[in-house]
Amino acid sequence: MDNNIYSIPNLLSLLRLALVPVLVALAIAGQINWFLALLAISLISDMLDGYLARKLRQTSELGARLDSWGDMLTYAAMILGLYLIWPSIFQDQAPYLFAAMLSYILPVALALNRFGSFPSYHTWGAKLAAVLIAPAYYLLILGGNEVFFRAVIIFHLLVAAEEIVITIILKHPRTNVGSVFKLLAGQSNRAK
Repeated sequence: MDNNIYSIPNLLSLLRLALVPVLVALAIAGQINWFLALLAISLISDMLDGYLARKLRQTSELGARLDSWGDMLTYAAMILGLYLIWPSIFQDQAPYLFAAMLSYILPVALALNRFGSFPSYHTWGAKLAAVLIAPAYYLLILGGNEVFFRAVIIFHLLVAAEEIVITIILKHPRTNVGSVFKLLAGQSNRAK
């Protein structure tokens, strides 16, 4: 575990956090190409930070939290971008976008209420959902493919349900849980 804030994975997460206000400004200004380009950089850095943290053995509680904050704020910027730049797409997808927001808000609210801290479970489902949201978003905007986008949002809801169950099961906050099944298997092994 590396608690150095200046590790490569942490710097990538900090980059994503720094890009959020830039994405918001670009969305407000209606700068479509710049918004999409910087969003792509942000989403690619999201895929790289966790991979590099494991590969370079630079995982840390701080890194997990930075990554989670980066995810939440980047996804908020994505939704704001839809609202400001592509209002007709936003309107068409409003129920799914509302569901997407709930899929982040509810698990966070429960963990904050239960543990007083932001959840950073980084389940396998959450990792897959994070990888899928980028192509789903771009295919929706550039290709009009709403079916894939909606399927990914439904998958995000399942991930949120798993995170809620994890929060209910845990006795104290943890990061990098893997899955509810891994958590339960670990508890059953400790009980033996």
